[in-house]
Amino acid sequence: MKICVVGGAGFIGSNFIHYMINKYRNIDITCIDALTYAGNLENLELVRQNINFKFYRGNILDIKFLENIFQNESFDVVINYAAESHVDKSIYNGQVFLETNIIGTKNLMDMCLKYGVNKYHQISTDEVYGDLRLDDGRSFKECDILKPSSPYSVSKASADMLVMSYFRMYKLHVTISRCTNNYGSYQFPEKLIPIVIVNAVRENKIPVYGDGSNVRDWVYVHDHSIAVDKIIREGKTGEIYNISSGYEIDNLSLIKKILDILNKDYSLITYIDDRLGHDIKYSVDSSKIYSELGFKCDTNFEVAIRSTINWYLDNLNWVDLVLKDKYIEN
Repeated sequence: MKICVVGGAGFIGSNFIHYMINKYRNIDITCIDALTYAGNLENLELVRQNINFKFYRGNILDIKFLENIFQNESFDVVINYAAESHVDKSIYNGQVFLETNIIGTKNLMDMCLKYGVNKYHQISTDEVYGDLRLDDGRSFKECDILKPSSPYSVSKASADMLVMSYFRMYKLHVTISRCTNNYGSYQFPEKLIPIVIVNAVRENKIPVYGDGSNVRDWVYVHDHSIAVDKIIREGKTGEIYNISSGYEIDNLSLIKKILDILNKDYSLITYIDDRLGHDIKYSVDSSKIYSELGFKCDTNFEVAIRSTINWYLDNLNWVDLVLKDKYIEN
């Protein structure tokens, strides 16, 4: 199988590449990435010399760049991890999110149609559904109405609808996955868990939006990789699959849990003004991927969060390389 992983130098994409190359021998992976601030080749250092791996640096908004790749490669599947994904940045500069997440998706699917790629998989997000009240016991299903609330989630919801239109209009073999919050190795330290770990280790203040009561479901990135592998091999064309672990926790409790593991004092926590339009709670029902594909997130959070913390402690040089101290809150 020849797989094109777009956005493969980022957190989730690079973990998927590591997973696939370690699991399969008869697989060729081509990674396309623009290497923006959150994506870098350090994430792929362990696979760059593998004979089954290729890398192309470029932007999916560049049609000529994509043409040069697709006309010389014969991909069986394209997986689109490429996305501008930081909600805060989308609030104040939404243009690049709309371009990369919508137009970039269109460009990739056009390449699939033009060059006969058999399958296209879109990595989406649970944020397209909008949020729930804290006392709401529901979980969103794949058929629920989309109610995105930030420029980021709007761009991802728009991309999802575009993907489904290519399935209906052009019969492109597509699938979509909508996963909850990921954590694990190689996550750029602008997201909650790595920010807490790195700031705590450096005895820097840890910012908490509002009162920290916002609730998220957390999926270990290795489980996400297994799920995507399942979908591209066994998923039904034109279907959407939610991915969640069922481990839901509010942000403040999560931060305190990490501080406890690191034996750090809660005095590092500092409360800041809440994010504009901060979604209160995300929860999705992932029974479909379990019943149809037999996938379930099996990784224990308590074990995986300790593994994640240890990875960052052992790879502070990686943190310095990718971060250069610009994004840590002092």
